[in-house]
Amino acid sequence: MTPLTLYSWPTPNGIKASITLEELGIDYKIEPINISTNIQKEDWYLKINPNGRIPALLDGDQRVFESGAILLYLADKYDTDRKISYAPGSPEYVEQLSWLMFQMGGVGPMMGQAEHFRLFAGTRSEYGIERYIDETKRLYAVLDSRLRESAYLAGAKYTIADIANFSWVQIGPAALELNLGEWPALHKWVEEIRGREAVQRGIRIPKTDMTPEKMAVRFREFRARVDAMGNTDVP
Repeated sequence: MTPLTLYSWPTPNGIKASITLEELGIDYKIEPINISTNIQKEDWYLKINPNGRIPALLDGDQRVFESGAILLYLADKYDTDRKISYAPGSPEYVEQLSWLMFQMGGVGPMMGQAEHFRLFAGTRSEYGIERYIDETKRLYAVLDSRLRESAYLAGAKYTIADIANFSWVQIGPAALELNLGEWPALHKWVEEIRGREAVQRGIRIPKTDMTPEKMAVRFREFRARVDAMGNTDVP
């Protein structure tokens, strides 16, 4: 059988897919898509993902794009033992789906905007930084509240909902200088998931020379660049 092909780069969205594949032990090929080169906008790739983003997956002739769709596809088709998912139709499946969509519609977009204004914007906007970091903190508090009453987001079992949210939350300290200690249950959950062997493999796929230490240094440089601009918000 032809193995699945994952087109990805080690970003929060990208590692969702690689962690899931590693957790399931599925044979797959990795095609690195270095997003800094805009290869994801080339015609050949747009046939796989019309949105020109990573990750994307090919399973034979079946394409799957958008990270949440990839996680659901892999769980529904390949997680027959329900190792990291709940059976469709069960109450736990609905909870799993809800927390997956929470990440897709909340944590990812809000943290993405926070990172844009704090790290990558061509001007410094106090309003943008404050708005999106505050919203990120609010979402962290929602996750913390859930994890104070439940071992994992969908219930007693680690699932794709945890993978999706973890992939974004774990970068908060380095990128946005967030102290996870403010949310003890969330902090404990992050550290537990980070310790899983499949997660440790998945966050390094595809392999690059950008270590977590180098990335932390780069984030500091990005923040310093934005800070040096001064606030340009219109009074």
